[in-house]
Amino acid sequence: MWCYRGGSISTEPRINDRIRVPEVRLVGPSGEQVGIVPLAKALELAQEYDLDLVEVAASARPPVCKLMDYGKFKYESAMKAREARKNQAHTVIKEMKLRPKIDPHDYDTKKGHVVRFLKQGDKVKITIMFRGREQSRPELGYRLLQRLASDVEDLGFVESNPKQDGRNMIMVLGPHKKKTEAMAEAREAQAARKAEAKANPGRSQNAADGEIDDIEGEITEGETTEGEIAEGEITEAETAEAPAEASAEA
Repeated sequence: MWCYRGGSISTEPRINDRIRVPEVRLVGPSGEQVGIVPLAKALELAQEYDLDLVEVAASARPPVCKLMDYGKFKYESAMKAREARKNQAHTVIKEMKLRPKIDPHDYDTKKGHVVRFLKQGDKVKITIMFRGREQSRPELGYRLLQRLASDVEDLGFVESNPKQDGRNMIMVLGPHKKKTEAMAEAREAQAARKAEAKANPGRSQNAADGEIDDIEGEITEGETTEGEIAEGEITEAETAEAPAEASAEA
């Protein structure tokens, strides 16, 4: 009976002397079909072309092998995978918490964060937190959510309408701009900053680098999969309002 005793299973194709079959279906360096040849003949051709014999279809009968520069092939494959990861877009949900009786200045601050998230192509979960007697006035939270949705309607839309969830009221805003578009614009802005820094040698290079880092941070900040929440942007207003409410309830 077969028993697995640990160790990693190689996913790389067999090459050259590691190929253990009597004959192979050979493909030439330019993709031309050579036909079914003995393994020894295929290895001999590989030496003549100064290439590797690589098994590209092990399940075929006989296995299909190709003459290629395996080191170059691995390098190009790694570069393609790296580029694919670089352009991969993550669906992110950020969360912003507000109180029904939020101060106008705090509202503007938190709205600014919502604007930034939507510009980055992220979804935003808006949570209105009710405490004490506020729970009997859900219309206050509803009006606040409607106001916020109206203020950012040029950047996002209401993906999930306001709904009560225990002591909270929740609404989800979706961005008009796709994540990939936001990433592309951020990279263009980064390239523009670099060009500006080169064109103005008298400018502080450290300042220019700092601005570039800020842009890169906007591209990758708080990446999570959809369904997870990136919490905790601004909570100063909430903690500041708590003592006043406690005294009012008393």
